[in-house]
Amino acid sequence: MEHPHCDRNIILTGHSLNLEEFISVARCGAKVSIAEEAMQAMIRSRELAERISREKRVAYGITTGFGDFANVAVPEEMSARLSTNLILSHAVGTGEPYSDEQVRGMMLLRANALCVGISGVRPLLVTMLIDMLNKGVTPVIPQKGSLGASGDLAPLSHMGLVLLGKGKAKYQGVIYEGAKAMELAGIPVLDTLVSKEGLGITNGTCAMTSVGALYLYDTLQAAELADIIASVSFTALGGQLDAFQERMHTARGQKGQIKVAKSIRLLTAGGEILQKCQRARVQDAYALRCIPQVHGAVRDALAYVREKVEIELNAVTDNPLMFTEDEAVISGGNFHGEPMALPFDFLGIACAELASISERRTERMVNAALSNGLTPFLTTKPGVNSGFMIVQYSAASMASENKVFAHPACVDTIPSSANQEDFVSMGTTAARKAGLILENTRSVLAYELLTACQAVDIRRRVGPWGEGLSPAVQAVYDKVRALIPFMEEDREIRLDIEKIEKLVRSGELTEAVEALIPDFE
Repeated sequence: MEHPHCDRNIILTGHSLNLEEFISVARCGAKVSIAEEAMQAMIRSRELAERISREKRVAYGITTGFGDFANVAVPEEMSARLSTNLILSHAVGTGEPYSDEQVRGMMLLRANALCVGISGVRPLLVTMLIDMLNKGVTPVIPQKGSLGASGDLAPLSHMGLVLLGKGKAKYQGVIYEGAKAMELAGIPVLDTLVSKEGLGITNGTCAMTSVGALYLYDTLQAAELADIIASVSFTALGGQLDAFQERMHTARGQKGQIKVAKSIRLLTAGGEILQKCQRARVQDAYALRCIPQVHGAVRDALAYVREKVEIELNAVTDNPLMFTEDEAVISGGNFHGEPMALPFDFLGIACAELASISERRTERMVNAALSNGLTPFLTTKPGVNSGFMIVQYSAASMASENKVFAHPACVDTIPSSANQEDFVSMGTTAARKAGLILENTRSVLAYELLTACQAVDIRRRVGPWGEGLSPAVQAVYDKVRALIPFMEEDREIRLDIEKIEKLVRSGELTEAVEALIPDFE
């Protein structure tokens, strides 16, 4: 998986942004600029918008009101007030603010969409958004308040407030009034928006796509990590390798399954414990034997989500759209979040499956009836010590909570704007809760890894399969043991949990494996 870089310049064309470039800007602070052809396209588009306004043609949001007010004519001299009022009246979000990287992603996606040059806004708006990205001005945007159609109206209105010197924004780690943050960064604010610009800023899926794209990237990494951690558990439990033979998986043909089976073979190759335990059983339980089928299905789901996200990164999602070749102004529904709502619900469901099967592997390691000879709860002094008993409880709690969060948001809808907007996507909710599932899943994987390293040490003690680990499993084990020693007797395990959670989220484990297995993915 390609890693993002902060020391790069991302040139926006409106057509070529990919996931890694998005992450480079949103998370890593890469600089942004506008392609010349995009600038020219925006100039032509703005000229058309001004001509339509002067000629008083009927065009939604330019010479009419919004939503159920689409049939209310707005005179030319009031069109600027119309756009500005849209921002002021729609900034009604609530709740905790989005993270800085999520908001930076929103600004990047709005700028990239406008660069296509069919939205009718001044290029000035795009250059302001890019200046804010490059100089580190980040609007404060509440997380709640979007129906996901007509786009992310409330969140993007909060972003638009800062362009007008209103709202709040963060600059160099401090939250200021919008005007002050922009002043400190040396970015002049606007006195007003002009015709079509209110819609150009607020109509679109930029909030849900930014949030979901960041969680997608992290879930892709979690899927790789799940394979790595599963290989440690597989070793500790003396798993049977026949189930991972290539021909088994090519016989089915599922791409993700084939990829995961290969990963497990690479991760476990050369391990003495596994070599000596083969033929100990005819077959393993599903949590071991079906790792390729389950993890692989997750990989395939994530590939589908990535395809849809990378389309949306370059999508024009405001309304109406203006086509300079024939001066057509077309009202449609590109702002509707359904194309993202379904994938982001799928993202959460797929991620939840990683946690569910991970918890089952943890249970097998602590349960003496299922662990193929490990001690009860992985303790050497049972009775007075509980060992890893409650580690599994906590993992089970989070895996179960994920099942609640995994209920699809997109199957719900509620009418708005006097029933003009009568079917909405809830795509932003889908994206947000995918993040809740991801955080639980990372923790469940961390608990599995902590348990697996304890189980490896117990396995070495109880035999009879030797002590050697594969190079990749050894590298992961060493990373854990550099921070957390074997637990001989009960101790304040909270401290171990804090360390393993941080390690799992750091990326160090995947880097250690990639150093040994360059083609690991």
